[in-house]
Amino acid sequence: MDNFSLIGNSPVFRQLLNTAQLVAATHATVLISGESGSGKENLARFLHAHSPLASRPFVAVNCANLPENLVEAELFGHRRGAFSNALADRDGIVRAAHNGTLFLDEIGELPLTAQTKLLRFLENGEILPLGYDQPIRANVRVIAATNCDLEKMVKLGRFRADLFYRLQVVPMEVPPLRERAGDIGLLVAHFIEMAARQHSLQAVSFSPEAIKALKAHAWPGNVRELKNLCERLTILCGFQREPLGVENLPLNIRGGQLAAPAAPVAATPLNLEQTERDLILQALEQARGNRTRAAKLLGISRYTLLYRMKKHACTEESCQPA
Repeated sequence: MDNFSLIGNSPVFRQLLNTAQLVAATHATVLISGESGSGKENLARFLHAHSPLASRPFVAVNCANLPENLVEAELFGHRRGAFSNALADRDGIVRAAHNGTLFLDEIGELPLTAQTKLLRFLENGEILPLGYDQPIRANVRVIAATNCDLEKMVKLGRFRADLFYRLQVVPMEVPPLRERAGDIGLLVAHFIEMAARQHSLQAVSFSPEAIKALKAHAWPGNVRELKNLCERLTILCGFQREPLGVENLPLNIRGGQLAAPAAPVAATPLNLEQTERDLILQALEQARGNRTRAAKLLGISRYTLLYRMKKHACTEESCQPA
C-alpha cells in the first residue's frame, strides 16, 4: 500500500493520525472529507489495514465513474435478464466486499435512487439485487469520502439528509497540503525514493531554496500534485548530481521565490473551479493533447479526466466555464 498521505509530523496531521488509529479498531462507518488529492483513499486504506478486517477484502469504487443508468446494478448486483444486456448473474460491488471494507469515493456523485438503497443497506445490512425477490445479507464496513459540501447538497435536495447523518458516524477531515507545509520535506523524500525505485533511476535531492519554494506553494492539487512533481523531476533530472535548485522547479512554483512587489497588493480570492480548469489545461499541454498521459500527470484516471473536462467544457485548446 502506498501510504504517502500518512507521512508527516505537523500538528494537524498528527491529530488526524491519532484519531485514525482509534477509529481503525472499530467497525464504525466513517465519512472522510477533504480536497481532491489530499489523500482520502489512503486514509481509508489505513483504517482498513489497522482494523480487525485487515486480512479481508478492501474494495474501492469511485461513485463518479459508475455509469448513471447502471449504478444500482454495479453496486448491488443483478440477476441474469433483470434488464437488457444483463447476460449473466452479477454479485455487485457490495457483495465483493463481504466481510471486508467498502470504500465509496466521491459519494456526493451517487444518484438519489442509489442513495436510498445504500441507506437501507447501512441500516439493516441487506441489499436487494435487481431481479431478486428476497434481500441478501452482506457484512461490510463502509467508509465514504467526498470533496463536496454534503451539508449544502442536503439543503439543495441533491443528497439525502438521513444518509448523510448515517454516513458520518465518525467524520474525519484530511487537511490540504497548504495547511501542513511542514510535512513537505518528509513527503518529498518519500516520493523521490519511490519514483527512483519505480523507474530504476538515481534519487534526486533539493537545495534548501528549492524546499523553501515548495513550502511556499499553495498546492491546489495537494499531495497528489506534489507526488507527480517529484516523479517528473526524478525522470527529467535524475542525471543531475548536484541538488536541484529553484530554477529546476516549474514556473508556477518558482514564482513563490520572486521578489515581492514594492507596494502591498490586495490578496485575490482563490477560485477553485478556475484552478481545476488551469490544472487540466497544463496537463493537456504537457502531454501534447494525449488524455491518457494528462490523466497520469494529474494522478487521476482517464475516465475522471474526461468527466472533469466535460464538467468545465474543456478542450485541449480552451477551458471555459460550463
